[in-house]
Amino acid sequence: MTGRTYGTRLPGFPEGPLHGRLVVVEGADGSGRTTEVALLREWLEVEGHAVVDTGLRRSDLVSGEIDKAKQGHTLGTTTLALLYAADFADQLENKIVPALSAGSTVLADRYIFTLMARAVVRGASRDWAREVYGFALKPDLVVFLEARPEILLHRSIGKYGSLDYWESGMDLCLSRDFFESFFLYQDRLSKEFDWLAGQYGFHRVDANRAPEAVHRDVQTLVAPLYGARGVAPRVTTTRRPAASG
Repeated sequence: MTGRTYGTRLPGFPEGPLHGRLVVVEGADGSGRTTEVALLREWLEVEGHAVVDTGLRRSDLVSGEIDKAKQGHTLGTTTLALLYAADFADQLENKIVPALSAGSTVLADRYIFTLMARAVVRGASRDWAREVYGFALKPDLVVFLEARPEILLHRSIGKYGSLDYWESGMDLCLSRDFFESFFLYQDRLSKEFDWLAGQYGFHRVDANRAPEAVHRDVQTLVAPLYGARGVAPRVTTTRRPAASG
């Protein structure tokens, strides 16, 4: 990949191209991102590619602090955005760039686009969000898994047994009811993702279907990055556990 960023580069950032590939899988909670990243990793490793996966709240520096802060349900928009920016910057410097420099593929279960959408929905300007996360590398491919809100609701409850405070937008005081707030929040996020898709070139995939069908479409998008143009990639269905973003 080129090693270009969306804005100001981090100090000490390596000059020149990076030899690996950065593939981002975006989508709302419940869209099947984590399952798809696991399937992609298995497929790419079988094809002989070294793979490193990453996501939100996975840095050694601040991920634990973010979890603690969110438990209090009192984080302000700016504080939340800056904490996630620190988390992402730490992973970029210590995990993503080293892996790409070594020629590995990095699979990101969510990227700065989720962080930007969340910040804007909570009142930040698009220019501010773009500036805060502008140090991010430009991915080789951004796949957006698009699922209907009712599907997201069903999957979230099936996975967690209840709705998450932050993923339901309860901090925005859209409604006192978790379910109503969830739909209102997802509608706002969806509109912001629509704008981001046009600005950053997302490749949309229908995620209302079974994981195997979604995976076939994603493989078709990923295969050309490895010179497999016009080749129907093998489909695997075995899943491995992966941390949620």
